[in-house]
Amino acid sequence: MTDPLFHGLTESQQQAVAHVDGPLLVLAGPGSGKTRVVTHRIAHMLQSGVYSSQIVALTFTNKAAEEMRSRVERLAPQSTVWISTFHRFCARLLRNYSNLVGLDSNYTIYDTSDSLQILKRALQTEEISTSHATPEKIARAISWAKNNMVLPERYEADSASAISAIVRDVYPEYQRQLRAANAVDFDDMLMLVAQMLQENEELRAALDERFRYILVDEYQDTNLVQYLLVRSLSQQFPNLGVTGDPDQSIYGWRGANLNNILDFEKDFQRVNVVRLEQNFRSTPNILAVADHLIGHNKRRKKKSLFTELPAGQPVRLLTYATSHEEAQAIATRIAAQVAQGKRRPRDFAIFYRVNALSRAYEEALRQQGIPYMIVSGVEFYHRKEIKDVLAYAMLMNNPRDDVAFSRIVNTPTRGIGKSTILKLQVHALDHGISMMEAAREAGMIESLSKRAAVAVAKFVALFDRISLKINEPVEEILGAILTESSYRAQFENSEDEDDLTRLENIEELLSSAREFDIQHPEDGTLEQYLEDKALVNETDEFDTELDRVTLMTLHAAKGLEFPWVFIVAVEQGLLPHERSKDSDAQLEEERRLLFVGITRAQEELELSTANQRDFRGRRQMTVPSNFLFELPREEMDFQAQLGRPVAISREDWDAVHDIPEDDFSQVGESGDFSSDSPSESGSAYTKMLMTAADMVKGPQSSRPKSDPERFHQSMAVLHPTYGLGKIIAMSGEGAKRTATVKFLTGEQETKKFVLAFSELRPAATS
Repeated sequence: MTDPLFHGLTESQQQAVAHVDGPLLVLAGPGSGKTRVVTHRIAHMLQSGVYSSQIVALTFTNKAAEEMRSRVERLAPQSTVWISTFHRFCARLLRNYSNLVGLDSNYTIYDTSDSLQILKRALQTEEISTSHATPEKIARAISWAKNNMVLPERYEADSASAISAIVRDVYPEYQRQLRAANAVDFDDMLMLVAQMLQENEELRAALDERFRYILVDEYQDTNLVQYLLVRSLSQQFPNLGVTGDPDQSIYGWRGANLNNILDFEKDFQRVNVVRLEQNFRSTPNILAVADHLIGHNKRRKKKSLFTELPAGQPVRLLTYATSHEEAQAIATRIAAQVAQGKRRPRDFAIFYRVNALSRAYEEALRQQGIPYMIVSGVEFYHRKEIKDVLAYAMLMNNPRDDVAFSRIVNTPTRGIGKSTILKLQVHALDHGISMMEAAREAGMIESLSKRAAVAVAKFVALFDRISLKINEPVEEILGAILTESSYRAQFENSEDEDDLTRLENIEELLSSAREFDIQHPEDGTLEQYLEDKALVNETDEFDTELDRVTLMTLHAAKGLEFPWVFIVAVEQGLLPHERSKDSDAQLEEERRLLFVGITRAQEELELSTANQRDFRGRRQMTVPSNFLFELPREEMDFQAQLGRPVAISREDWDAVHDIPEDDFSQVGESGDFSSDSPSESGSAYTKMLMTAADMVKGPQSSRPKSDPERFHQSMAVLHPTYGLGKIIAMSGEGAKRTATVKFLTGEQETKKFVLAFSELRPAATS
């Protein structure tokens, strides 16, 4: 292997990278360098004469896809290999062939909450009672059906299940209403593409010919629909290469099918199997504990993990009297390590089985003045103010989107009440049209009062004015929405702290739009921007460089690594979860979940239990997890912690720690980080998007008259000719950054300026 692509690779890694044609199964243990193998293999395929357009690499998170993309770019500059998540891959195919499944190409992707609104309407339409099952449970059952390729017309109710009878009756109407709104839910994106490939042999063969080489990362997490997708595209050219680890399959609860990877050698002939068993992440002590634990599972492909790293510290198992003492001790230990200069906050992670456990550790960290962040808390794009603004954009892109219409027609308040909205909905259903079309006919709807009809007509006129901007840069579109709708104005003059937080979040949204425009100077569209935001993953914006302790669930920890890991509440009913007690398959998945958590640790690992735990409003005695009795005692250090830890003072902390003081203001000292409501302040959302000022800092010579960064949306400005005005929209970057200004003198005319060369100045009042 004289090629530089093979330098520094182990023998097993070289075997995987060298494989080009035919099916390949790479069994990659944790920390075994599988991303390196996948990306080097792509580069080797390109060197071997495979065209970029013939390769598609699929994974599960945007972060993983971006990491692969950047590595391939370094290894093979100018390559155009399609590297994507499953959902983005299917979203693009669906836009290209939407007519085959009854959609228009400008379809909307509904998130979980928007899909639930459609489901509730379908339940109302079918007059189905939800006294025996909540809409959320019905939604999960429909999701299961879609992930198992069960279309509405094929769904059969189980006589022993009340919820399946509800699903049988509501599933077809739910799908009908999605199509009427020209919308899909997350599961549809995969199911509809698989359906297209099954029902259209000509399309399947054409795509099989186009994508001759398919690589799938984390194959153990694929469900039936994803299996059908890659199998359909690997018939004439069975060059399917999959990488994964059955021991890290932890998403069975959302449809992942472990059999996909266990049976890969049965699905294809002459499969080349490569085992990556050398771990480059964890110490031998940590690895031994992980390997010993997972050996108790039966449904797996056996492998022997090893590492050449130094032995390191023993894995510690600590037992505390109470969950409060457990949290206090962990926070104190972190604070001491940082105070002594041995570690930084970002070196530590606290893992738990369920989000509801986070509160005690947040409080303990706050008491110590330790900065932290929660991953998988309230997501930025699920906050009310962000969903409101984006709903305007979604309706612009897809006027048939009834969920977006209902959200914004009276947001901000404009005198259109629930009764009026209901009458518009009834009119739309009766005439087979969208609610936006019904709004355009408001004057002819007899049940509407004249006052209501006038209010609706004003909204339609407002929407039409905004819609004229649809082909402008996304930042300018969002700026026009905020100004024309007066959405921003409702927060600008408020002294309420929650409103100020919402205003800050809106600014972050504008920054994200500006960043999108910069990244897509020629081909960026509103449709693409909305698709990007709809497909954001829960850990996409997790920044490992932020100097804060990380709190997250074990599920969210997949794919990450930390020098020092605490896994807390390793107790029966929590880990393993109580739902697994009657299922061997679920119990094995819970064991795999603990295995994943253990193998995130690089140098130090602590597992802990408490004799008493405060959880969900109750204090209860606990039982240590059965998994703890499966660990190798000779590899571990067992400790009982019955005393109360001594806290380090904030003064001592400040004296030795070099984190800027303003960083402490974001760790939750003045807010409640336990809130799960997108509309409440002090959420777990951590500001990770760059500010506009940080993104564009060109040389002063490029701004001969004015610095564009002095200006911002809604700023009052002065012009020597036109007088006083207000910026209502902005777009572009650097010397090309523009502002649209509405002047207050004369006929309140609107003009657009290139800021670097304009004579605009911030007004004193701004």
